Amino acid sequence: MTDLRSPELDTLTERTGIRVEFYDPHGTRYGFPTFPYHAAPTGLATVRQLRAAGLRPNGQNPIAQIYWRHRKQRRVAYLYRLDLAAPKRTATPAQRDAIAKALRARRTCRHCGVVQPYYIPRRYGCCLTCHEGNPS
Repeated sequence: MTDLRSPELDTLTERTGIRVEFYDPHGTRYGFPTFPYHAAPTGLATVRQLRAAGLRPNGQNPIAQIYWRHRKQRRVAYLYRLDLAAPKRTATPAQRDAIAKALRARRTCRHCGVVQPYYIPRRYGCCLTCHEGNPS
């Protein structure tokens, strides 16, 4: 994973003389190996791509970045090595039970104690039935 050059972008520069703005595989211009949008080398992925593949960065530092423009702003996404990524961790049964209790508490009305099929609006502090009977 030492050579991060892109043959397509190198030949584009040699063939046409057009320099791609965010192509800096050695990190001399941006201080970090940089690639344009949709031009990341194989073997590297963003955090979102890792998540979609069921992986996590596993504590590794990013080794490159992707730069692109969006509405006059520069955006960045960091790239991680796929071979060092680990499978995503799953919640333990105790953690899943705690999450279920918390979500059930968000659906339980404080006034009537009924568990609703929707989350109780925080602005009212009670279910819609109790709120309609007691407008504030």
